[in-house]
Formats: sequence, structure tokens, C-alpha cells
Amino acid sequence: MRTGPLEGVKVLDLTAVVVGPSCTLTLAEQGAEVIKLEQPPSGDLLRKLGGPSRSPDMSPKFVHFNRGKQSIAVDLKTEAGKAVLARLAAQADVLVTNMRGKALAKLGITWEALAPTNPRLVFCVIAGFGSKGRYHDSPAYDTIIQGMSGFADALGRVTGGEPRFAPFVLCDHITGIIASQAITAALYEREKTGAGQALEVPMYESMAHFVLTEHMFKRTFDEHGATGDPRVMNPDAKPIPTADGYISVSANTDTQAFAFFNAIGRPELKDDPRFNSVLARFRNVDAYFALRAEALRAKTTAAWVVIFRDADLPAAAFNTIDGLLDDPHLWEAGFLRRENHPTEGPMIGLSRPVTFGTAARDNLPLAPRMGADARAVLAGAGYTEAEIETLFGAGAVLLPPS
Repeated sequence: MRTGPLEGVKVLDLTAVVVGPSCTLTLAEQGAEVIKLEQPPSGDLLRKLGGPSRSPDMSPKFVHFNRGKQSIAVDLKTEAGKAVLARLAAQADVLVTNMRGKALAKLGITWEALAPTNPRLVFCVIAGFGSKGRYHDSPAYDTIIQGMSGFADALGRVTGGEPRFAPFVLCDHITGIIASQAITAALYEREKTGAGQALEVPMYESMAHFVLTEHMFKRTFDEHGATGDPRVMNPDAKPIPTADGYISVSANTDTQAFAFFNAIGRPELKDDPRFNSVLARFRNVDAYFALRAEALRAKTTAAWVVIFRDADLPAAAFNTIDGLLDDPHLWEAGFLRRENHPTEGPMIGLSRPVTFGTAARDNLPLAPRMGADARAVLAGAGYTEAEIETLFGAGAVLLPPS
């Protein structure tokens, strides 16, 4: 069995925090060999930014976003360090970075510099903003993009209060996944043409696309029209209170809505002109959500789950984040699993959610300490043992932690 559809693809990962590691995690889960090149002395900021840990550089968030990768710490301010990067890039299929353009140019990490040696390289820059716009090369974090792209506005509209950020680094995570898809598309094209290419995946444009495809609404056809899908933006579009908790229910099609009316003991609503079609319910979404809220308070969550399951309605009990970790389905499916990290000890790990029929069960190595794989990476790149010791001695490559 193979490790995944990207088995044999070598990825040089010059990314940090979440947007880049999200991308390369997806590639690793799909079978790619990912070499994470970090810059000493601190390496990836997420090592410390992602919460307390047993070791000083292995935060919980870092551990989850960086499994399946090898780490080598290279001082790119030294000529020897730049030479290590150049050799690794010459042997890679993909190079991914979320460093800003000026920094990349200063270090010589550009498509123009690397393509002559490796014309098959897929060179992907995840940027805050596209290179043709006025914001290009401005600093960007997830919160900056959430505020600019309409995410914070959408949350403010729903709550009827001030705009706020989602409690996730949502734009980082989504843009990283978009970048991974763009990379696999470029690899597919390379199979046909034999040539690599440069990719630019801007966070702002990616998230503007995400928001506007959903919420441009009437503005699509009318420059003075309203934005925001009223069904999705409705303040009552949320888990619904029951007699003892909450439940999530979606009854969108006529078949589902009519089954819902039967389930709550209101079959006459199927003939109500406010609710007798998809368009009618869309136009009367406030009333539709209000009747749902009134009806579902009558029984417990468990009782409703059984009733809706029997009616083949999309419904499920509400879960807290803590409850998610106790969900038996996720343990039975192998998504959640108990692991023992070689330096961090017992932990709960996450498996890849996607199953590939031709790939073996997910057995990715756990996230590495900074520089832990330096010897193996350098030897794989063709360095002799003496050359490796010279790189360590000169500080061009950081010695792995003991």
C-alpha cells in the first residue's frame, strides 16, 4: 500500500504559523515527503505561539499542524545556509513559502533564481495580498484578513453587535488548503507538460472570493442591492434550544421541510403559503426559524434526534469542543487516537480525515523538534558526514536538540 497519491513528491516547506503549515500538512496527509526548513534561533513562531507545552518549542497547535514533516534549521543569512537551501530546492518537486516578497528577494528565494536549476519546480508563494494590487507586500495575519474580507462584518451582522473575529485562524487555515489544491493542480499540469511554474496564493483575494460567492447576493445584479444571504445571516441560524440542550437541524428541500412539519406535529404547514416551497421559506425565513425554535423546546435533544433520524432529516445533537473529544464516532473512525510523542509524551493525535483507497492507514510521524531531522535531510541531499559536521560547526545548520 502507498502512503497516498502524492507519494514520491518532495516538498520544501519554508512556511510558519498556520497558513503555510496548513497547506503542507494537507500535502503530507496526501503522501508527500515534507521537509520543513526553519530559521534559527527560534524557528516557526507557532512553536511558542500555539499554547503551553512540555518542551519549550512544541506547542499543542504546532504539534497538530506539523505532523508528517521533517525539520531542519538553516541559517539563511550565511552563504553555506543559502547553499543548503539551493541544493534542497534543486531536488524538490515543490517549494512553499509564506515569507514576504522583499525577504524572499533578499535571500534569493524566487522562481527566477531557482527555475534554471530545477525547471520542474512548483514554486508557491502564499501572500497576504496579490502582487498586482496596491496592498502587495503589506504585512498580514489572519485577523487582518478577517477584518478586511467581510468575515468580521458577517459575524457582527448575525449577532447584531460590533464586528468580531471568528474564534479560529480561519483565513489562514482556508487559504492554506486552497494553496494545497493549487499545488496539486500544478503538479498535474507538470505531468502533462514536464514544466514547473510559479504560483501566487493571496490570502485577501482568496477570502474575498470565499465571502462574496456566498454573500454578494442582490449586489450581483444590482449595484445598489443588498449583500448577505438573509437565510445564512439570520440571527436564528444557530443551534436550536430543546427542553434540555441544543440541536442542529437543516431542512432545506421541500421533502425535508415537509418531513420536519410532520415530525413536530404540524403537517398543515405543508400547505401554508409561507412555507410550501423553497422560495416561500426563503422569503419568510424569520417566521420559519421562529416556528422551529418554538416547536423544538417541547422535547429533549435525545428525543428529537431519534425522531429526526427516523424521518431521515439532517439533524444532530449539539457538541461542545470538549464533547467533540468524547464523540465515540471519531474514535471508532480512527480520526482521534492516543499517541506517545518521543519528547512530549502521551497525547491525543489527529489522523487524516480523507481516506484514499490505494493508500495505507495514516501513520504519519509526529511533529518534530526543531532541527531534529537535520542529519537525515542533509544525507538525503547528498552531503557527506564530514560536510554535515562542517555545517553544524559553522552554525549554518542548527544541531538538533538532544
